[in-house]
Amino acid sequence: MSKLKIFSKGFFAENAVFVMLLGLCPTLGTTSSALNGLGMGLATTFVLVMSNIVVSLVKNLIPDKVRIPAFIVIIASFVTVVELMMQAFVPSLYDVLGLFIPLIVVNCIILGRAEAFASKNNVFDSALDGLGMGLGFAMALTILGAVREILGSGSIFDISIYQGDGALVFVLAPGAFIVLGYIIAVTNKLSKKV
Repeated sequence: MSKLKIFSKGFFAENAVFVMLLGLCPTLGTTSSALNGLGMGLATTFVLVMSNIVVSLVKNLIPDKVRIPAFIVIIASFVTVVELMMQAFVPSLYDVLGLFIPLIVVNCIILGRAEAFASKNNVFDSALDGLGMGLGFAMALTILGAVREILGSGSIFDISIYQGDGALVFVLAPGAFIVLGYIIAVTNKLSKKV
């Protein structure tokens, strides 16, 4: 598989949110605005890249019987790093996302990529896979958050687009389901035309 294909598959062909429907808990819970979606996506990208690198480095040292628990310990270590860094340098974003950051440990995208890709490939390819999948995840969360923010509060990245109140439902959890459903429908329609 070419390096470009390894990197790009996370954006469209194997996008975790729009195609594979993985990681939906943080997708639905943290995308009330574009900034929140981008923050969660970048935090997940960091954990994905770093855990893929470490898993690829130590894959031959871990016995098969403790493979999954070892991967979880590796992932949890990087989640702790992200949580502390966010708390120290972006406290306003941490106040919004703090509850969801520890849940990155059990995000099926990260454990799935560690098991399916990083444990079978070299360090460079694993880092590339983690970067592509993570940025594809961040893109999906940012798009979902942007649509919800525009429809719900009339702004994007806290910049006002129109005057007046938006539809409150799009800021709330049901709005996440509605917007995600429409985006998946559009994605499926476009992918069948290509």
